[in-house]
Amino acid sequence: MNAASSFSSQGALIPTRQVLLIEDEALFARSVGRRLEKAGFAVGHASSLREGLDLAAVMQPDLILLDLRLPDGDGLSVLPQISRDREGAPVPVIVLTAFGEVEDAVSAMKQGAADYLKKPIDLDELLLVVEGALTSAGLRDRLDFSRERDSRVSEGVALIGESSAILELKQRIQHIAQLSNPGVTPPSVLIQGETGAGKDVVARLLHQVSTNGAAPFVHVDCAALPRDLIEAELFGHEKGAFTGAARARVGLIEAAEEGTLFLDEIGELPLDLQGKLLAVIERRKVRRVGSVRERPVAARFISASNRNLLKMSDEGSFRPDLYYRLNVLSITLPPLRERGDDVMLLAQHYACVTARRYGLSVPVFTPDAVRAMQHYVWPGNVRELRNLIERAVLLSEGQMIPAEALGLSDVTGSNRLEHRPDSAHTPSALDEMTLADAECWLIQHALETAKGNISEAARKLGVTRMTLRYRMQKYRIMSDLMTEQDEEPLNE
Repeated sequence: MNAASSFSSQGALIPTRQVLLIEDEALFARSVGRRLEKAGFAVGHASSLREGLDLAAVMQPDLILLDLRLPDGDGLSVLPQISRDREGAPVPVIVLTAFGEVEDAVSAMKQGAADYLKKPIDLDELLLVVEGALTSAGLRDRLDFSRERDSRVSEGVALIGESSAILELKQRIQHIAQLSNPGVTPPSVLIQGETGAGKDVVARLLHQVSTNGAAPFVHVDCAALPRDLIEAELFGHEKGAFTGAARARVGLIEAAEEGTLFLDEIGELPLDLQGKLLAVIERRKVRRVGSVRERPVAARFISASNRNLLKMSDEGSFRPDLYYRLNVLSITLPPLRERGDDVMLLAQHYACVTARRYGLSVPVFTPDAVRAMQHYVWPGNVRELRNLIERAVLLSEGQMIPAEALGLSDVTGSNRLEHRPDSAHTPSALDEMTLADAECWLIQHALETAKGNISEAARKLGVTRMTLRYRMQKYRIMSDLMTEQDEEPLNE
């Protein structure tokens, strides 16, 4: 085997992951190569720094094992050069040290090495360290991509609408953005509103127009994070902090750097972690799981929830001190049903976006379709509208989109646009009803039909139980219509 040959057998399928071993001890190099090859790696070997640099340029390895004592020099001297590929992207390097060279290993870590191993090396431990370094590199690459993607998304985000509620919202966003000054941590912002109203859009827009708009925007869905991983995901962890923690990992709070950490669905954060988050926000320092070192936090905290956090704090399911710390500044999004003609502006926008994306002609809504959208109560808000318009555009056989293509009367299992004169609560004619009257009547009628069972009434109306209870409170439809199992606070 010459100095630059591969350990892979002739004619064998070369694995995707490639490891470059720069080591002058031939017997040790052969043992390492065979163990890694057995695990599915392609291994290239060089016995000197010069050969290692040449082979790295040709091989473009996914990881490098570098001995610090080589015939033609010290491995530390080439570490900055060898730890980058030809495009400048980082390549994980694991340094190999002899007994008594711990100081050199520490110096290598400071210069960017991923890890170090002391000789004599246990080959199974070596394999674990190699796998861990490659996993961490992959996570870092995905995080970098996520940051780049979020940056691109934020560049084009816009709040569409000309209603008075949206104009006031835009002014408030601009006012809050002006409170951001370089070197000063921006105040926390709490965004509240119904599901699908656009809380994510507002958070991204606020980040975009602030002075930290060029910094990372990290979106954390507290409802989607696994319960047993949420602490490590948010705060990060050190190597060996728990079973499976083969490498230290940066948490999402640190990953936000001087940008924005958006905590979506903050009401779903477990109670035991709320205190730790509160400490981070107040002290502007974070401690990784398994670490004694605190790291500074410069990110702005924006949180959002469709739940009544104040009510939750009264009930003991959300910390009051965290609520007030998050709610330094607040933004409340209006539901789509209160935004008037914005419904059609949004519908036309999503129709154009969908048509361009799939190379279709921009559609036109018929007058019946316009009336249907204007009279619909939109329980799913903007998200529901967007999905409905995209479906209608894709399934439409012509350029005109009729009311039937929207399927609004089928979305809920009952026609929300239909006037039913058989109820005692119904006005004598549809033109005598306001939108609020119609919604109130529909709720009362559904409850009467369901004999006061809120869950059954919600199914009939095609909304969630929480959405129905919110509207019952809004219209003061109280508990005389509720069955025993539903007798609990309405404002969840």
